[in-house]
Amino acid sequence: MLPSTDDLAKFISIAPDANEGTALRFLEGAENIEDAISRYYEVQNEATGPSLPNPTPLTMGATDVGPDMRPPPYARSAVSGLAHHHANIFTGAASIRSKDEQDMKAALHSIQQACNIFNSDIEPEHTTRFLNCQCDVHEYKDRKVARLHIQEIWSKAVMYPGESAYHDSHSSAMIVKNPYSRVPSPFPVTTPEAYNRAKPTPSGYNQYLHKTIQLNASLNAAAHAAIDAKEPNSIWDTGDLEISVPNEANATTSSAPQQPAVQRLTHQNNLSASPAESSKSSAFGSLKRMLSKKTPEEKAEKAAIYTQGLRVAILEEEQGRWPNQEWRQLVAAYQEAVGISQKIADLRARHPIQYLHLLRAGYFEPIPVVWAKSTSNPLNLTINAFGGWRGVTPSWRGYKDLAEERLYWVMNNSKGIVGNKTKPDPISAMSMARSRMESAVEIPTEYFSRDDICNAHSTEAYSKQVMSPFRLGGEPAVPSDETMILLEVSKSMNSAPFRPVYNEHLITGYSASNQPKSKDIAKAIIRRFSRAIINHDHNTRGYQFVTFADQGRYIGLVNHQNLDQIWSNIKFGGETRLMLGWQRAKELHFQKHSGTAIHHPMYGWQAGPQTPILRLLIVLDGEAADINAFQLDLLGLSWVYATIFLIGANRCPHHNRLANELQRISNTNPHISFLDAQGNMPERFVTHELLKRHLGYNVSFSDFETLEQAEVDLPSYVE
Repeated sequence: MLPSTDDLAKFISIAPDANEGTALRFLEGAENIEDAISRYYEVQNEATGPSLPNPTPLTMGATDVGPDMRPPPYARSAVSGLAHHHANIFTGAASIRSKDEQDMKAALHSIQQACNIFNSDIEPEHTTRFLNCQCDVHEYKDRKVARLHIQEIWSKAVMYPGESAYHDSHSSAMIVKNPYSRVPSPFPVTTPEAYNRAKPTPSGYNQYLHKTIQLNASLNAAAHAAIDAKEPNSIWDTGDLEISVPNEANATTSSAPQQPAVQRLTHQNNLSASPAESSKSSAFGSLKRMLSKKTPEEKAEKAAIYTQGLRVAILEEEQGRWPNQEWRQLVAAYQEAVGISQKIADLRARHPIQYLHLLRAGYFEPIPVVWAKSTSNPLNLTINAFGGWRGVTPSWRGYKDLAEERLYWVMNNSKGIVGNKTKPDPISAMSMARSRMESAVEIPTEYFSRDDICNAHSTEAYSKQVMSPFRLGGEPAVPSDETMILLEVSKSMNSAPFRPVYNEHLITGYSASNQPKSKDIAKAIIRRFSRAIINHDHNTRGYQFVTFADQGRYIGLVNHQNLDQIWSNIKFGGETRLMLGWQRAKELHFQKHSGTAIHHPMYGWQAGPQTPILRLLIVLDGEAADINAFQLDLLGLSWVYATIFLIGANRCPHHNRLANELQRISNTNPHISFLDAQGNMPERFVTHELLKRHLGYNVSFSDFETLEQAEVDLPSYVE
């Protein structure tokens, strides 16, 4: 474009860090101002590199504003005031734990690979006659021992009254408190040798799974019943004691000065733990309390003091988290959109202990932006029943991380959500995966195409496909809706999908599927999809294209004609972090439509009634580590629809297990659609099914043929 003086002024007003020369350079290479500004911030992001996680916002304990929490320069409006950070025992413990959580996950994965252990829930073992073994397995165990003080801090933050902490380290007597010590090991009993890495057996692993599933169920039920029995009858009807809570005007200034996380966690004000758990008493003191007898009046007085303390803790936590009316309105809107308002009100009135726990963990509000942008955030913290690393709810056993636990809590307590909401145990999940795999059928012959990449790759016929049902969800697409494509570019995309080899439930190795590389399949599908969508909405410029792995990156506008040129700029490698791509997509959408929305200092962009609907096509070839956090984030958003397309190996139980999980989540959220394909897949069939889900209505086969054959004249590509 040939920029005018007004164009330069508008560019600088939105991007105040740019001078006239910079504005002119970006405007001359763009079709319009929006494209120029988008490219400017893309270059700025690449120049500064990916931002490092800021531990201060994670603890929500600082009063200054970190760079990730400031409104973007292009924000037209924002919630008044600076970013407000609130700290409590949960956020403090999460901050401490997050410092080396990812390193521990990587260390475990490395040891498992070295020991040829492929089931993620099996920790390596080996026997030795040497006392001071320096092998990699024992080095990992020593690292676990070194984290026991962190685990103690975490346990105090999330335990309910009456519960006891435990771990799986043999360096302490607390191992006897571990209820999972009775679970049979997946490893066989071996005779101690000089050095021997033990290998799990299929029968041993089966026994291990069965016992673990039974124990999880019984402990979860017992824990829920125990805390329900401890809940006070009512903490809101008593008027015997006055409660002083800071008002909006002085909520920030009147609160106590923020303390370092470790010091704050050792302070004796944790009402979620009993006095015996909060401090170490002498043996004489314990005996004295046991022998002492309290009168009914003394017991009533103690109960009243506890009730008052619980009331004060809840009110102070609510005021600290939501300091003014704007924050409370935003949070109330989120609760209503997700459908948990009624459940939250019931918890607050009848189960205040559990309400306070979930309140501290952020269950009742949107995911903070700083969490979404960091891989070391509370949602990614591991739950490990064997090791004693707890979750937040009383029934935390059986979930893999805090994001999955919270996602299922929301689904199980949301008004209006229907369908199967219970996470199946590992044995049931694998049984359902195998059943799904056997339900695959031949694809109708009208979808055959000689141009399919699999036909150039192999002489084999199309693989059978599972016919995932199409359901109407949400509103059909309208002309104002916008399309964006998100592509996984992790290292696994650069090879043909692998399928695990199972001996019952134990994975013994992997084999490659005779099909094209995942990235080649993705490219072929994106080409067909973008052509059909352009013919549908006549968007001759193409669609914003974002890739994600270890970072989210905006590539440019893509269409079927410039795809080869665009593809040459893509680099494959790293792990799959969907949330990073999703955050980049949100930024792009609100850069373009900032005038229709507000930017909240904690929760990021909040769409307004005039914000256009964003429709995402997300292409994956496996499980994203943060897929649960992504689906949790979408539960509260009405302005986005996402279609997830999963590429898989032919006849792969692991692929079908993940497909079942994504389908189950999709069935509960009308804003998420799902489709998978495996092996040598018919591209026209996949494209037709994707169009149905993306556009939100049942596109007939004749209409599909029209969309894939029509041709809209496209301008030459300009980036």
